[in-house]
Amino acid sequence: MNDDRLIVALDFNNEGDAKKLVETLGDSVNFYKVGMELFYAVGPDIVRWLKARDKKIFLDLKLHDIPNTVAQGLCSLLDLGADILNIHASGGFTMMKTAADKLKLRAEQLGIERPKLIAITVLTSINDDDWNDLGFQSNMTNQAVRLARLALKAGLDGVVASPREARSIRQACGDQFLIITPGIRPAGASIDDQSRIATPAAALENGANYLVIGRPIRAANDPVAAARAIIEEMSAVSS
Repeated sequence: MNDDRLIVALDFNNEGDAKKLVETLGDSVNFYKVGMELFYAVGPDIVRWLKARDKKIFLDLKLHDIPNTVAQGLCSLLDLGADILNIHASGGFTMMKTAADKLKLRAEQLGIERPKLIAITVLTSINDDDWNDLGFQSNMTNQAVRLARLALKAGLDGVVASPREARSIRQACGDQFLIITPGIRPAGASIDDQSRIATPAAALENGANYLVIGRPIRAANDPVAAARAIIEEMSAVSS
């Protein structure tokens, strides 16, 4: 029993713990997120290890720089075979469009399938006080929708957004636009450093395509049981 809408976050700083969780979960989970902590600690071999086991990968490195630097950085990651790559929407339209165009061209030159490219809208750790300190004129939902529309216009496949903004983004960007939501916590789980959270079912009902879940599975006494409970909750919501 598995569900590709579940992406388990391998938020470890060493290869051993990451591999142990993947091996423990076995066929229960097909999709994993490799973020900065793990990638910077052990390098690209962890991605290759996952691919060798037929796992899907969201390589969550959140590139944000001048347009050409971001585009070339993505092209350098292309041969790892990740299924999803991401950049920050706040880098602007030109950065996103340059990245999308060059990634597509490079994949065509190599004769390989282009990974999905998505943009970060507003981090799920940001709360109202953080937002006010940043000085934005619009509220978080409006800003997330604005950035999502910009990503769509730039040719990206979707965004990462809080489950609380997912419904508004879905309405603004259509059914084909991908929405990946972190900040997912089953009922009764600790919220840790997240602020804008939702349960798995609520996030899917709000329009999310994929759910990124880490600590509720990783820190569970029985990670397999935790993953299966989440998948069972997800199964009640049609894909």
